[in-house]
Amino acid sequence: MSSYDVAVIGSGPGGYVAAIRCAQLGMKTAIVEKYATLGGTCLNVGCIPSKALLDSSHHYEDAIKHFDTHGIEIPGEVKVNLEKMISRKQAVVDQTTGGIDFLMKKNKIDVFQGIGSFKDATNINITKEDGKTETIEAKNTIIATGSKPSSLPFIKIDKERVITSTEALKLKEVPKHMIVIGGGVIGLELGQVYKRLGAEVTVVEYLDRIIPGMDGACSKELTKVLKKQKIKFALSHKVKSVERNGNEVVVKADNKKGEEVTFTGDYCLVAVGRHAYTDGLNLEAAGIKLEERGRVAVNEHLQTNVSNIYAIGDVIKGAMLAHKAEEEGTLVAEILAGQKPHIDYNLIPGVVYTWPEVAAVGKTEEQLKEAGVAYKVGQFPMRALGRARASMDIDGFVKILADKNTDEVLGVHMVGARVADLISEAVVAMEFRASAEDIARMSHAHPTYAEAVKEAALAATEDRALHI
Repeated sequence: MSSYDVAVIGSGPGGYVAAIRCAQLGMKTAIVEKYATLGGTCLNVGCIPSKALLDSSHHYEDAIKHFDTHGIEIPGEVKVNLEKMISRKQAVVDQTTGGIDFLMKKNKIDVFQGIGSFKDATNINITKEDGKTETIEAKNTIIATGSKPSSLPFIKIDKERVITSTEALKLKEVPKHMIVIGGGVIGLELGQVYKRLGAEVTVVEYLDRIIPGMDGACSKELTKVLKKQKIKFALSHKVKSVERNGNEVVVKADNKKGEEVTFTGDYCLVAVGRHAYTDGLNLEAAGIKLEERGRVAVNEHLQTNVSNIYAIGDVIKGAMLAHKAEEEGTLVAEILAGQKPHIDYNLIPGVVYTWPEVAAVGKTEEQLKEAGVAYKVGQFPMRALGRARASMDIDGFVKILADKNTDEVLGVHMVGARVADLISEAVVAMEFRASAEDIARMSHAHPTYAEAVKEAALAATEDRALHI
């Protein structure tokens, strides 16, 4: 039997980063993955492929809507080759997952393909596709099995017309009318992809606004922009049935008045969130306890109730974000090496990769109000930037929330072009507990989108923005 210092079950961003860091710190490491390719949901059917389709569809939309304004004339009709678009997406996925294979070899990490399950707290059975089983021994184990798409109890996902994000990444045709159940990140991103390609898209959301976990100003701005892009919204609608009749899908919901509303389309994307995935782990054999929603219970060191077993990423509490899982994987590896790492969960940014993008870190205005914190607001519109006008990306803003007494930055919320990259400036500033004035006094290159951060900081500092 092979014996390891650490075994990682699951090879998503949390799992493979944990394995790499353990190996870097001198531990003999194994990683167990049930699927044929490494990378988990993020690399195979999540972050990477969805961004590939978002970029491809964005190019198409630019070609048909904006090139002429830029003085670029294309003779003939611009057409979508969906098969080729999906093929390019898969090539990006294959290249990325192949990169993880390389990293495992480089760091001398043993890869086991099969379903990992606990025999006991220090032994893991690995069941291969052909049914054969082998067992490895691990002094410590990290559970990194991630999450799966959630549904509603009355919905039958047939993976053909009633689909999850996984199937939405490989459709063979552009829908005529895609009904999206859920106004969160996944539903909006994939809804925008197919809207750009020519589908009618209707988003049905139970709550009274989209991206409900983000600052209300971001929700309002993104709704306005997506409506301008002709995406339809049915907010405060409680879905009660989804029925497929041949190539037609009928969704029935009650609006806020209690009236029944019917939506008819040819595809229904169910995007109501994700849930922790622990199927097949045989946690009982190791004595591991779960908490509500089927998540693995952990302490502040991400240690389960069994001292040599840890859990990270989507399978535990907290935001289901690849970069959160990566930080947790690194943290556990360093704890096992005797170090004292730390994660500030308040400073893990969240991003929506629609266009314009939405990005945020820290507290929302609603959270500060609820907590009774005295704060001030500085906000600056993207349309006031020369760079935004030059690129025709004028939607959105940067909003900075700072402590009214100390001027410390408490939250930064952005809507606009490339704010997914821009939010890192705010993370760095807040990690060093910067004040709004600190950011306002930093030189920002001109012309850039980043100038909006400086201007918002100036607006929060005695309301002295320069360009509005």
